[in-house]
Amino acid sequence: MKVYRTDEIRNVVLLGHGGCGKTSLVEAMAYVSGATNRMGKVADGNTISDFDKEEQKRGFSIGTSLVPIEWEKAKINVLDTPGYFDFVGEVEEAVSAADAAVIVVSGKAGVEVGAEKAWELCDKYKLPRLVYVTEMDQDDASFRQIVEDLTEKYGKAIAPCYTPIREDQKFVGYINIVKQAGRRFKDIAVREECEIPDYCMEYFEKYREKLLEAVAETSEEYMDRYFEGDEFSVEEIRSALRSEVMNGSIVPVLMGSNLYTHGASNLMSDIVRLFPSPDWRECAGINRKTNEIYEANYDFARSKSAYVFKTMVDPFIGKYSFIKVCSGVLKTNDVLYNADTESEEKVGKLYTMIGGKPEEVTELFAGDIGAIAKLQATKTGDTLSTKNVPLSYAKTQYSKPYTYMKYTCKNKGDEDKVSQALQRIMAEDVTVKMVNDSENRQTLLYGMGDQHLEIIASKLAARYKCEINLETPKVAFRETLKKNSDVDTKYKKQSGGHGQYGHVKMRFEPSGDLETPYVFEECVVGGAVPKNYFPAVEKGLQESVVKGPVAGYPVVGVKATLYDGSYHPVDSSEMAFKTATIQAFKKGFMEAAPVLLEPIATMKVTVPDDYTGDVMGDLNKRRGRVLGMNPVGSGYTEIVADVPMTATFGYCTVLRSMTGGRGVYEYEFARYEQAPADVQEAEIAKRAAEE
Repeated sequence: MKVYRTDEIRNVVLLGHGGCGKTSLVEAMAYVSGATNRMGKVADGNTISDFDKEEQKRGFSIGTSLVPIEWEKAKINVLDTPGYFDFVGEVEEAVSAADAAVIVVSGKAGVEVGAEKAWELCDKYKLPRLVYVTEMDQDDASFRQIVEDLTEKYGKAIAPCYTPIREDQKFVGYINIVKQAGRRFKDIAVREECEIPDYCMEYFEKYREKLLEAVAETSEEYMDRYFEGDEFSVEEIRSALRSEVMNGSIVPVLMGSNLYTHGASNLMSDIVRLFPSPDWRECAGINRKTNEIYEANYDFARSKSAYVFKTMVDPFIGKYSFIKVCSGVLKTNDVLYNADTESEEKVGKLYTMIGGKPEEVTELFAGDIGAIAKLQATKTGDTLSTKNVPLSYAKTQYSKPYTYMKYTCKNKGDEDKVSQALQRIMAEDVTVKMVNDSENRQTLLYGMGDQHLEIIASKLAARYKCEINLETPKVAFRETLKKNSDVDTKYKKQSGGHGQYGHVKMRFEPSGDLETPYVFEECVVGGAVPKNYFPAVEKGLQESVVKGPVAGYPVVGVKATLYDGSYHPVDSSEMAFKTATIQAFKKGFMEAAPVLLEPIATMKVTVPDDYTGDVMGDLNKRRGRVLGMNPVGSGYTEIVADVPMTATFGYCTVLRSMTGGRGVYEYEFARYEQAPADVQEAEIAKRAAEE
């Protein structure tokens, strides 16, 4: 592939609901542009962008893939993203590297929640966008309905640039609203002019008026001409469209059929004409040497720098760091400096990735997207620059994983192998986390949803030949006491020679502080227990609170007071007093109304207003206490509730099914609270069975 200058590059991310046709659209674009000589199909598992074995097996995208396409003397770097919400980290990576977005909508399924979320992402990253309606060859596809739905949601910004021509329920052509001309499909990317059918005139005129209104609003001169009834030329409309698309006030709507490649050439031409090159966007980092702001702005004349937005680790083809060049021109054999790890990296060869296939390039201009193989000390989010001008760009903020499961290895001795494989998966997927929970002696795997965790387990088996079981994790309960107790415990042992003698009288009561395991006080009078045995008594307490007598959970909130006892001048020892204290603790704790405490999380659930009743009802079923509701704009409400940690398992799936995928949640540990009697009984019985 030839080298392209910054102004010839378009970085475009495809966004949309799962199954709306993003991957098939990439196939159509690649085929029409001549990048491939055959069209793959998702169902056949032979598409360019779904190259991973898991994607081919399941029939949907799991990771973001890059497919560069050459069209009209420009290079379009197409970033094909997954549509399912469990893989939002991949989408966020792609959006951070893109300069514009194509929101793909199925003409059959309509405007789904994935398209709404795509729009929100474009707003967040201030990306120009257009909407592309697929599946227009289907009988029940309705372009008109989608335009109406989009207009209802997003108002005047929606501007259809084409409208379909149908004959005998077949998609045979389209009307170009800008040129006011009909086109009939002949062959791949081949069209011929035709008259606009009478039955299409109503919507053609309606959409034309909508488009001209949008154009007129770009300047006072155009507005005056519009009211005077002047016609705008094709070039004037295109020029106005470009400026308005770039600032987001117009969103063109295109359409086509991926199966027959109809509409793909129009889409690529409009991407080149209407979308900005990278140098249109601002890009600033920090110069680590001077601590000053460095305005890179995708200027190829400035010092070399690049941001690593994604990592691909494959056991067969190795590790590739996907980069977006932020300034300068990267060349093969460059030596770059990673300011985050303070290490130098030899570039070796530069690549552009065509799905999973690396293709060598000699250089990458500012704004271009490519890949570097086998970088040793560089991970996703790092910045590569020169040692003279060491730079750091802001790291992308990714969604935090809240769904977790306990995992165990199926085969004994596989622990290290699994751990190493998970490190590779975590390098590739920023939304995967592995946490060692030493308190419950379990290892936890965090992801964005149940399906995400299932796919990680499947990848471990297929790629790295190590299998894991996913199980419901244990929750860290605590034990405390509610009343006071007073115990007298004597530990006495005689077995020839020196014996063992320790005698303590202790009071146990709630300390009122559930953050601290215990508080120890002594008020022994007259040396009944010598001072040199006080540390032994405290050591006995330290050991006792690690595993409580009720269900073996850590103890919190206990105040222990040593007030009397006795000793033997020969047989008493530290060990004897420690043992006496352990026995006293067990007896005193069980006599002081012991209870189990369960962890409580403060959860924030953001849902559309229509679903607040259902969500609050479900939280109540989970023993949650709703603390408040806050409107957050755009028809959404944030519900804040205290929920037991045990009730967070499986919540991701439930919330998505309740809200059609629109609801999101987050939580953090708040405190411990006394568990209800039935929960305590069940937990004690469960622990007894485990023991």
